[in-house]
Amino acid sequence: MNNLRAASVQFQHVPGDKEANLATIRSFAAKASAEKVDLLVFPEMCLTGYWHVRNLPREEIDALAEPVPSGPSTEALLSLASECGMTIGAGLIERGKDGDLYNTYVVAMPDGRTVSHRKLHTFISEHMNSGSEYTVFDLPDGTKAGILICYDCNLGENVRATALQGAEVLLAPHQTGGCDTPSPRCMGAIDLDLWERRSEDTAAIETEFKGPKGREWLMKWLPARAHDNGIFLIFSNGVGRDDDEVRTGNAMILDPYGDVLAETWKAGDDMVVADLDPEVRKMCTGVRWIRSRRPELYDLLAERTGRERDIRHVRFTREDED
Repeated sequence: MNNLRAASVQFQHVPGDKEANLATIRSFAAKASAEKVDLLVFPEMCLTGYWHVRNLPREEIDALAEPVPSGPSTEALLSLASECGMTIGAGLIERGKDGDLYNTYVVAMPDGRTVSHRKLHTFISEHMNSGSEYTVFDLPDGTKAGILICYDCNLGENVRATALQGAEVLLAPHQTGGCDTPSPRCMGAIDLDLWERRSEDTAAIETEFKGPKGREWLMKWLPARAHDNGIFLIFSNGVGRDDDEVRTGNAMILDPYGDVLAETWKAGDDMVVADLDPEVRKMCTGVRWIRSRRPELYDLLAERTGRERDIRHVRFTREDED
């Protein structure tokens, strides 16, 4: 790994308006270029919009979708990456060669390469499928990067598997915070009116963003993912109203000890920048722990317990577990 300047963006996408969202991406890319950023990370499905998709019929989702890497959004990201001389990642809906639909994250590099990751745990719509492969690749400077989308990161096994394949930096695009979930001590909905009145009472909405519905929830597990696997983690998230929920932003960059290098809790579009120093990874806790593994003990991790469920069921239903 080499020295790398990374940036994480939070922005409020326009549902279904790829041109408007691409314009926002271009604006942030210009700002990042002025700060000599090497790697710019945007949120999950930020090109197509996210939460409104759960209510769309298949034909309307398909109309938003496009092939990867031959589609216009990937081509636009590639052009922007070349123009700005940086690697840029952004999320969209992919239409596979077989016609299946995926929540996909595309990374475009200034050397003309693209890499894409299909979310492993897709629940936004019954019409969209989950991917089945981990994604680890070389950035132009030789740094090994991995991609996990939102819920992918919640399951520790996915982050460990990505680290075991050599990832030094994890791109973690999300649409989270402020979610109405079945867990009584996990997040919770934010009053939509509070967001709409953010210019009148900035302190109130930022208190929510920093509290248990936003940052406090993230800090229960994001630092652990970085620390336990000895990786830099770039968390990018939506912010503001997303259909009937409010995303909490909290864009941040963490080092391999789980310490926050840069973050924001601004109630609006924002970008944070940090320099990733490879020296920090040398002999850090997570790297040493991975070297101490005893794989012969871990067969149990790949066995079904009988308690596994479809992610859409786990995400949306409220019921007691034995």
